[in-house]
Amino acid sequence: MTTQIHRPSDLQLGRIAYRRRQAIRSVLLAALSTAILGTLLGVLVTGAPGWDRVKESFFDPEIAREFLPEILQGLWLNIRMLVVCAICALALGLLIAVLRTLRGPVFFPVRAIATIYTYSFRGLPLIIVIYLCAFGIPGLRLQGTPSVTVLGGAAIVITYGAYLAEVFRAGIESVHPSQIAAARSLGLTYRQSMRHVVLPQAVRRVAPPLLNDTVALQKDVGLISLAGPIDAIRAAQIGVAQTANFTPYVVAGVLFVLLALPLIGVTDWVTLRAARRQNAGT
Repeated sequence: MTTQIHRPSDLQLGRIAYRRRQAIRSVLLAALSTAILGTLLGVLVTGAPGWDRVKESFFDPEIAREFLPEILQGLWLNIRMLVVCAICALALGLLIAVLRTLRGPVFFPVRAIATIYTYSFRGLPLIIVIYLCAFGIPGLRLQGTPSVTVLGGAAIVITYGAYLAEVFRAGIESVHPSQIAAARSLGLTYRQSMRHVVLPQAVRRVAPPLLNDTVALQKDVGLISLAGPIDAIRAAQIGVAQTANFTPYVVAGVLFVLLALPLIGVTDWVTLRAARRQNAGT
């Protein structure tokens, strides 16, 4: 018994070749337009009357090399804070979201406290929360008060926990009530239904906005410098004070951008994947 090998028709081969040519043409046009725009912007900036002064004040390579080690050392603190604060903020946000979705009049005080928390800390600027935690709590002179680094991290967790709680709550409420009804009909308790049925679907649906908030958190961990710890921003500030030159700030900014690129790439990939899954489902 012979097996017939499927061969594309001439019309299909022509369509494939046409799509390939169109893709190459699009890439070339995008690269050309980007190069032209970049060249125009470069000429416009470097041709400005004050460019030499700006270059000396913000892009001095000698000062950049001098303070790069100190800024990198401070960036390690930012990375550690990003990991710890992201995990804690996600856990806190999920907890508050679950508390806000509890049903029944007996849970009204819990829902009220969770609602007041989300409304308050979504409205408070993060800088004010850091000041209140890092300088206000030590002023109470309580025994066992943690360091300002821990207090500043707690301020970040509390603030971002409020934002993430609303994201989680939106995901939980997007799950159709029939899912819980079906789980309860199978003998699962409400807690088991939330854990095994609702929360997995909710987290999967809100993964892109959660990652976007994590990217924002990656930038805001630099505000820990307001509490006093020497992170990348504080190290850059010390360099600026010593040299009267803003190049260390530019170095710190570039390092933060490089730190964010992998997370931004993951966020874009997850967002694209979710959009493709949704389009496939429709």
